[in-house]
Parts: sequence; structure tokens; C-alpha cells
Amino acid sequence: MTLATPTLDTDRLRLRPFTEDDAGFLYAMHSSTHVMRYWDSPPWTERARAERFVSVCREVEDEGTGARVAIDRVSDGAFVGWCGLTAYDPVYRSASLGYCLGEAMWGCGYATEAAHALLRWAFDTLDLNRVQAEADTRNAASARVLEKVGFVREGTLREDCVVDGEVSDSWVFGLIRREWRPVLDGR
Repeated sequence: MTLATPTLDTDRLRLRPFTEDDAGFLYAMHSSTHVMRYWDSPPWTERARAERFVSVCREVEDEGTGARVAIDRVSDGAFVGWCGLTAYDPVYRSASLGYCLGEAMWGCGYATEAAHALLRWAFDTLDLNRVQAEADTRNAASARVLEKVGFVREGTLREDCVVDGEVSDSWVFGLIRREWRPVLDGR
């Protein structure tokens, strides 16, 4: 079952399917140790990882297990990052939310705006009942993004990630349909 990756527009952003042209931007972002410091894998060291990421986005769509979108700023077309739903299960009406933005785009409200747009699509078009997300417990900014769009922190996965020998915990967040606020109250 194919799940068509959407193109979504907000006031400041366009969320769209990935193209091969995005590989350079993805590599620059995911090879940054600062951007990846709270990620569940080390920074990328080969551009081929970015090309594989774009390919996997198509595979996820073709398999019907999720949708990942590139995020561009409308005002100048700049690549902001990406946002996606994975582990989509139409029977359980659930999926997992993830996102990554380039460091120059932090603190502008773009992650909140993009997550809100993708969640609106998830609840309205996919008819999801639950969306889950995880964030490293040291990543307060990501936790704030999730809480701004309505997620509730449900628990802690203790020592669930080991990246380059460093052990870390993750918070688990959940958002259920009846608690979803379809109107974004600020950024």
C-alpha cells in the first residue's frame, strides 16, 4: 500500500517530498556534531548516507509505512530540515513523529510550525488516533516543540541509546486525537 507523501504549506514553510537535490543539504545538516549531539546515531561521515536517506524516504512511501518531507522556507526557498511520520500503522491508527533542522534554523519556530502541519495531515487525512515521539532527555528544545504542539510526556526510556559509547535516556511523548489542537496558538 503506497502512502503518498504530501506537500503542505504554512505561512512560512513548504513541506514537500524529497528529491535527489536535497542530498547535499541533508549531508551538511547530519554531518554536524552539534546538530546530531542528541541523535540516536553519530554524525554522518559520507555523503552516500544522505543519498540513502532520500532513497529510504521513497521506500517508506512505497511500503505505506510513513512519509518524510523536506522543509523549505517560503521567503527564500532555503532548506530548513525535515519532518516525518514513521511506523505508520493504519490498523492501530498510529505513527511516530520525528524531525531535524539545520542549526541556523533553530529558535525560529520552524520545528513547531512544521510539526503542526504534519500532525494536521496525520489526524485529518490519515485519521490517526495516536502519534508518538521521542527526545533525548538532554534536548529541552525538542521537548518544548513537542509540548507546544500538544504532546504529553508519558515516560522515560532509561539508557535506551548508546552512541559512540555515550549512554543516554529518552523521553517518550504521546499525542492522542481527542487532545489534538488543530489551531496553532503562536509559534
